[in-house]
Amino acid sequence: MAASMDGRLVLLTCLLVAPLLLAGGVHGHPWGGLFPQFYDHSCPQAKEIVKSIVAQAVARETRMAASLVRLHFHDCFVQGCDASILLDNSTGIVSEKGSNPNRNSARGFEVIDEIKVALEHACPGTVSCADILALAARDSTLLVGGPYWDVPLGRRDSLGASIQGSNNDIPAPNNTLPTIITKFRRQGLDVVDVVALSGAHTIGLSRCTSFRQRLYNQTGNGMADFTLDASYAAHLRQGCPRSGGDDNLFPLDLATPTKFDNYYFKNLLVGKGLLSSDEVLLTKSAETAALVKAYAADVNFFFQHFAQSMVKMGNVSPLTGAQGEVRKNCRRLNGNHY
Repeated sequence: MAASMDGRLVLLTCLLVAPLLLAGGVHGHPWGGLFPQFYDHSCPQAKEIVKSIVAQAVARETRMAASLVRLHFHDCFVQGCDASILLDNSTGIVSEKGSNPNRNSARGFEVIDEIKVALEHACPGTVSCADILALAARDSTLLVGGPYWDVPLGRRDSLGASIQGSNNDIPAPNNTLPTIITKFRRQGLDVVDVVALSGAHTIGLSRCTSFRQRLYNQTGNGMADFTLDASYAAHLRQGCPRSGGDDNLFPLDLATPTKFDNYYFKNLLVGKGLLSSDEVLLTKSAETAALVKAYAADVNFFFQHFAQSMVKMGNVSPLTGAQGEVRKNCRRLNGNHY
């Protein structure tokens, strides 16, 4: 058994490492004009300012780390990584904050505001809100025990938002695995990225409304999801009733909810993944199941892939050069004062 598992891991490693090596690019400018040193001359203290304010925010509330990672994810899946998620309603703009995936759920906007104010004081009109989101996601991950990665920088901020894109393009907790994979593929992300980035659910909380159907009516027959551990389901039902309690919060990783580790994948192996979109990674595809098992077995393997997938996600359709602007206030366009 051990020998066959080792064989599978070797095969997986061969399959996965080749494309990841190609992803490195050349000459330190791997991502179409984005590169980690982008602000080294124009705002040398930029990374330190972001890191310091994120650290204060996470010290005040550990959950903020997960919230800031999620903001970057929900930004990149709509029009690319362009800070469109940060725009408030205004003339000509319907905010993505009101979409189904974000309403009463996306958070951390005040932390981004605080970072932006500090950066505007240090280097006015220089560091984009989109880059703040990318750096804040990396710093949050690192602060709660996750991996480090160099963040390619140089994104510009969008001149609009798309609530339709937010409603349609962000994977939902009750999506089928083929739908989730399709939504990732639309962004140029593959099955490895699906499983690795799902590992962000090793931190953070989820609302009762996101998983209630698993407890009471998963297949329309009034029964709980048979892939859910029975004692775990009973525990969840105590705080997530059939009706009411929509906003009651539960850790996505019951074992170590405030630490970025690989317990999310270990939980899946014993029927204790919280969301349907988590459990299907193990139960609906041999390819994704092999990755779940590999990440559960080796935290460093998971960390390596998570870091690479975050860089890849951060390069989804960035605006560069004259394509966008550097917002002075992340909540509104520079020409819009209302």
